[in-house]
Amino acid sequence: MTEVVTFGCRLNAYESEVIRREASALPEDTIVVNTCAVTAEAVRQARQAIRRLKRERPAARIVVTGCAAQTEPQSFAAMPEVFRVLGNEEKLDSRAWADTAACLDRGFGSGDEEKVVVNDIMAVRETALHLIDGLEGRARAFVQVQNGCDHRCTFCIIPYGRGNSRSVPMGEVVAQVRRLVERGFREVVLTGVDITSYGANLPGASRLGTLVRQILKHVPELARLRLSSIDSIEADRDLLDAIAGEARLMPHLHLSLQSGDDLILKRMKRRHLRADAIAFTAQVRRLRPDVVFGGDIIAGFPTEDEAMFARSLDLVEDCGLTHLHVFPFSPRPGTPAARMPQVRREVIKERARRLRHRGEQALRRHLDREIGATRQVLVESGQAGRTEHFLPVRLAAAHAPGTIMQLAVTGHDGHQLLAA
Repeated sequence: MTEVVTFGCRLNAYESEVIRREASALPEDTIVVNTCAVTAEAVRQARQAIRRLKRERPAARIVVTGCAAQTEPQSFAAMPEVFRVLGNEEKLDSRAWADTAACLDRGFGSGDEEKVVVNDIMAVRETALHLIDGLEGRARAFVQVQNGCDHRCTFCIIPYGRGNSRSVPMGEVVAQVRRLVERGFREVVLTGVDITSYGANLPGASRLGTLVRQILKHVPELARLRLSSIDSIEADRDLLDAIAGEARLMPHLHLSLQSGDDLILKRMKRRHLRADAIAFTAQVRRLRPDVVFGGDIIAGFPTEDEAMFARSLDLVEDCGLTHLHVFPFSPRPGTPAARMPQVRREVIKERARRLRHRGEQALRRHLDREIGATRQVLVESGQAGRTEHFLPVRLAAAHAPGTIMQLAVTGHDGHQLLAA
């Protein structure tokens, strides 16, 4: 099986499984690096990994793909360690991998024009459902329902790596979920770049809520359905109804919030305000009282002062966030935010530290409240599992991955629950 080193999001992890299958004809000494471009640090880590892999395995030939390869192809092609660069659309195309295998057989050297195979991602209008049998080594299966993004947040490079939003037809998604359930998966996660924009380019313009309800209706054997990150401002009525009435839709939502200050949100070109985020979490809690929320927040966006940052800190409490993803602002060349007045690097790091600390405090309080509760735990591996609220659990004894068990929570270690 082709060796793939993956950086970044769940969607990249999903696509790495497609790469393993489509690139199966590559020689054994080939390594594919599937990159992320969300921050400058992610790109730096990918370059560092490429250099390390080549030092450790001088005979290996490295193919670079993913979002950073799409947005910065020539910079990766200039690396002497890199054999070829494939774009985000090409990485899922068996023909591109067959051509790469042929080039490896021919042994063309660096400098050949074929070293970069990256086409215009904005010209892509459809996304195909790539059938995989789950993710290697995971109890949950991921299904890509959407790719790309039509929004242009001022800090974000991802639309230039992924293209415009396009969705997988609903019938294909339902069929894939059924196939995964037949193969024994108990939980399926719907993933994409902007899944709450699902369906806008499909006939009838069905929404994410419709897709969720169709999956649960037509695959009654599915035990648990989970959503990856959503944009609350795009949540449709059917999705809210499903959250309220479908017990198999897991009570955990991760929100793309980014800031708690209205002026910063406007400068980010977000489509919600602080009050919208607070109102959404309150509304969902009324519909599903046991729901828990995660959120993405950026620390140190250009022009952010201490008062603005304080409003982001307070958002953790105001929205009742349990799982916090903190991103120190990183200017991405070509984005409007990179041209705005920047916050000093040391200030960004210090604010990110404070924001993470606030998130850790919120998580610990939530873990405290879980003691004594009975939860449905999906066993991921041996003695590790996750509750329906996505909290990690350490089990008292090993169980078969994929088993769902009703367990009593006896304590926690500050990061994960302990169950009897």
